[in-house]
Amino acid sequence: MTSAVTDVLVIGCGDIGERVARRERSEGRSVAGVVRSEQSVRRLRAAGLRPIVADLDDPSSLKQISVKDSLVYYFAPPPANGVTDPRMEAFVTTMTAPNLPRRVVLISTTGVYGDCRGEWVTEDRPANPQVDRARRRLAAETALRRWSKASGVPIVILRVPGIYGPGYLPEERLRSGEPVLREEESPYSNRIHAADLAHVCFIAGHHDTPGALYNVSDGHPTTMTDFFHRVADLLGIPRPPAVTLEEARKRLGEGMLSYLAESRRIDNRRMREELGVELMYPDLASGLPSCFKRCG
Repeated sequence: MTSAVTDVLVIGCGDIGERVARRERSEGRSVAGVVRSEQSVRRLRAAGLRPIVADLDDPSSLKQISVKDSLVYYFAPPPANGVTDPRMEAFVTTMTAPNLPRRVVLISTTGVYGDCRGEWVTEDRPANPQVDRARRRLAAETALRRWSKASGVPIVILRVPGIYGPGYLPEERLRSGEPVLREEESPYSNRIHAADLAHVCFIAGHHDTPGALYNVSDGHPTTMTDFFHRVADLLGIPRPPAVTLEEARKRLGEGMLSYLAESRRIDNRRMREELGVELMYPDLASGLPSCFKRCG
């Protein structure tokens, strides 16, 4: 940004939110995080962060939140049902003059592109969400864009694929022996290490002239089957059994099948070239071992 940010607000203080908050605090900024539970309050205080107790599902509780002149990171997911995001809709109504932030950074999903038949996907590709969870994310983007246009406050939307890192790996699924799709039938999928995602969020928050939309991925798509195989190998356990797509439709849950119904390769060049991002883990070969060294 052209002038120094001193106040930061994080909406959604899960792992990524806390990583970003810690980074901001390490650079001397005052950081607050919006949380609901007493357990989360204690966790933030232990990390030296200021908790603000509010519930995104209760718009009246949001009135206490001041975002004036702050950098806002919005990482809260939409509700689990529906095709809209009432949480985002409620939050943007609290940001009116003079209570306006300097910038808002939103984590969205590459799922808004829908099935791209394995093609490379840039930010110029029209959104075409095909499942409700992606429709909710696109609705959040739309609400934030509408607010930005009306308020004049810049926003940065980060479309993110599957996140991996310590605590994100499918160990329980692998140990249960649940099958995966045969490699030759498995669609492309994309990943980003949690440490790299937090780094990109920070850069998006402070870059002098960021764009409004970036794909965030490691740029080396593989398949979900390949990902599961690599994790199993590092755990030292047998690889999961492979089944045909026809058999998978009988044995896998709807959630997993919806992921397997979409194939795309995410192009991250804009992120690298415009934001100057250098990834710590540019592929699974470098990123997955770090998850077992308790680093990243």
